[in-house]
Amino acid sequence: MSVSIPSLPHAHARPSLLPMSILRRLPLPLHPLTLRHHLPRRRFATLAAVRQDTSVWTPTPISSIEPAAESLFHVSIDVSDSPDLASSHTLPGQYLQLRLPDVDKPSFLAIASPPSLAAAGGVFEFLVKSVAGSTAELLCGLKKGDVVELSQVIGNGFNVDKIDPPEDYPTVLIFATGSGISPIRSLIESGFGAYKRSDVRLYYGARNLRRMAYQDRFKDWESSGVKVVPVLSQPDNSWTGESGYVQAAFARAKQIRSPKGTGAVLCGQRQMTEEVTSILVADGVSSEKILKNF
Repeated sequence: MSVSIPSLPHAHARPSLLPMSILRRLPLPLHPLTLRHHLPRRRFATLAAVRQDTSVWTPTPISSIEPAAESLFHVSIDVSDSPDLASSHTLPGQYLQLRLPDVDKPSFLAIASPPSLAAAGGVFEFLVKSVAGSTAELLCGLKKGDVVELSQVIGNGFNVDKIDPPEDYPTVLIFATGSGISPIRSLIESGFGAYKRSDVRLYYGARNLRRMAYQDRFKDWESSGVKVVPVLSQPDNSWTGESGYVQAAFARAKQIRSPKGTGAVLCGQRQMTEEVTSILVADGVSSEKILKNF
């Protein structure tokens, strides 16, 4: 409800001055920087705690944890009893925070499964790298039925609208290293019209085949219109494919027919993303068409 205050007559008149004897007795106004010293310390501690943790955490059980590759684990979490959480996953490339009981530091995880899996099956899937001493290591040691807490889904994901329609962007170059393949899987399996484009390539880098996840999905990805180019930085002697780093393998192949009709999607090691971006921009690809999820 709003209240209107009528205008006062003579509002333009000069206000009367208070006698100096009264002014001397009025308290001085507090400076904003000194105000905090006049408030209870406990109140500030409470406010700081609220600012530090504004996430809504949802307890969810683990459906399965299985090895995906060396040091990588495929983790499935049941969100069927949390429809609001499941429906918040709307775009490939989005991520969330996961925390464990009695562990202070949460872990940021990109969602590997497409949004349709959460909507239809009530499941979030992740590709988790087990790093010694991390929350991720503890997570990979859990078992089916153990409960973890998930934050709301966050991030803008990969804005594929920027490289649509497929007729205008027939070339899409995708780059991933290590566990960075996780949100790329979500992108490919969500569908972005790859079969309508003439040249869609995925350059996927890992140390060796033992550290390369999702090899069992390569055939399906190829069937959807994505050419998979594995790149190994430390292959064994039997390897006949691309070797070295992803950015070097791409620089050797390149083959960008029309820079204006080219889009790219990147996820993984920072050096890789920076160097690939530099190569693409130098060849005339618009930086606005180079998509990242962070």
